Amino acid sequence: MGSVFSPFYFRSRDRLATLPSDHCAMNVALYGAGRGKWAFTEYSRSSLERSADSLVLGGNQMTWDGQSLTCRIDERAAPLPVPIRGTVHVYPETSTNFVLALDSHSQHWWQPLAPRARIVVAMEKPQLQWSGTGYLDTNNGVAPLDEGMRSWTWLRAHGCSGTTIIYDITPVGETPRVHALKISHSGRIEPFTPPARVRLPKTGWRINRETHADFGSVPRITTTLEDAPFYARSMLDTRIAGERLTAVHESLSLERFRSPWVRALLPFRMRRSRR
Repeated sequence: MGSVFSPFYFRSRDRLATLPSDHCAMNVALYGAGRGKWAFTEYSRSSLERSADSLVLGGNQMTWDGQSLTCRIDERAAPLPVPIRGTVHVYPETSTNFVLALDSHSQHWWQPLAPRARIVVAMEKPQLQWSGTGYLDTNNGVAPLDEGMRSWTWLRAHGCSGTTIIYDITPVGETPRVHALKISHSGRIEPFTPPARVRLPKTGWRINRETHADFGSVPRITTTLEDAPFYARSMLDTRIAGERLTAVHESLSLERFRSPWVRALLPFRMRRSRR
């Protein structure tokens, strides 16, 4: 609990009065037919209910029945408060218990819960339906993310033999590190030596983007889905270990995120629920 990108969470931290359960957020981003629909609503602990297999946050609910995760979304977008309502079903095709410490002090962790999943989306507001291949992971930690990390880039692609994930991390005060994993359809984790880094064009907000690609190949950004002052999410055409892949790629600059002018912009994209 506790949204690391919340301006309200920042203020609470600054006052040394942080209670993470008072800063829970539901983030919904729709691209394609619903492009431009974005909700990032923060709730207090009075709107939070948790059990071993469910989570209720305001009008939103996530439930796990042992086979699939069902997300029922009832949100309002920001900055224009139009409704975002619908259901997302996540059916894991591959699952792991693998957990990775992102820093040497083990304050931040990452776990690819379902490296490959079947996703079924049925939205009422706006009206759209989609099904395809997806992914489910989790990050957690015992300290503010922006105090322990300077930046990271991350790549995930589904291929014929499994899912490829490359995670480049730059912790504060530590040597940058890279984790390259191939996760088979059975969930077997196979670390591998990634190909060389390749620079990509900077974002519109001038955030650096890098990736990895086989020698002689030229990776190409096909779509930039999200271009924010400190974060970018893109679709990438690349080649890794001899396989041509369509990858989801993200770049995060936590140094940029900590700057006062970026923090001043956050309330325009995130609202605090009164429920």
